[in-house]
Amino acid sequence: MSVPPSMPSVFISHGAPTLAIEDAPARRFLCGFGASLPRPRAIVVVSAHWETASVCVTGAARHDVIHDFFGFDEALYRLRYPAPGAPELADDIVARVRAGGMEAARDDARGLDHGAWVPLMLMFPDHDVPVVQVSICPAQSAGFHWQLGAALAPLRENGILVLGSGALTHNLGEFRDLRREPSTMRTPDYARAFADWVAATLARGDDEALIGWRERAPHAARAHPSDDHFLPLHVAAGAAGRGFHGRRVHAGFMFGVIGMDNYVLESTPAPLH
Repeated sequence: MSVPPSMPSVFISHGAPTLAIEDAPARRFLCGFGASLPRPRAIVVVSAHWETASVCVTGAARHDVIHDFFGFDEALYRLRYPAPGAPELADDIVARVRAGGMEAARDDARGLDHGAWVPLMLMFPDHDVPVVQVSICPAQSAGFHWQLGAALAPLRENGILVLGSGALTHNLGEFRDLRREPSTMRTPDYARAFADWVAATLARGDDEALIGWRERAPHAARAHPSDDHFLPLHVAAGAAGRGFHGRRVHAGFMFGVIGMDNYVLESTPAPLH
């Protein structure tokens, strides 16, 4: 019997739903990114677009997709990603999260929202890897989501990919203003400063700074007026474990202010004595 590979955890900026069908540097990157990773036995995806009061885990044997957006090209609403689910893995995750002191429950009716199926469709287009989605809890702290990731960390040693899906910066108010005035659509300095702070913080594996990002990151309130699209990064970093480091594998912006950076997060091996 082959031993499953130890997986990193990853953070993906999923952008707008149109990433599924429209050419962009971020789309081209994701189309090759899945093949660059060890093939996972299953994927646990934590999306910014499933918000619950306590942790929920999809338990369906096969997923449908949720078209949780309005006013886009009809082609988007025809897309499907019929990946198998993993009910036994869902039960295992619920047990692990509860053992970590958090409430958790299985949801057998929930499908995959676009924060999950859009990047998965690009990374694993054959939809043959089992998928389980885990919710975020925006009323809880960044530290809570780090601990959620820590509860998932042992799964990586069994060949399971933990994937956080959000956005490196996500100010929709400014995005809408720029869409009304396309001639002004450039990336402001604050967004670049925030992205560079995240890159440096992850490169040195500074979990305390990442958990305290609201107070420590430059322009945090403007980069993320709400926490939802940044919390999946905390889960992915928690899943990498303390002593982690994060490697930025793609950087860029869509529509000026939507940060599209992607990261591979791995444990740092202990030094040899």
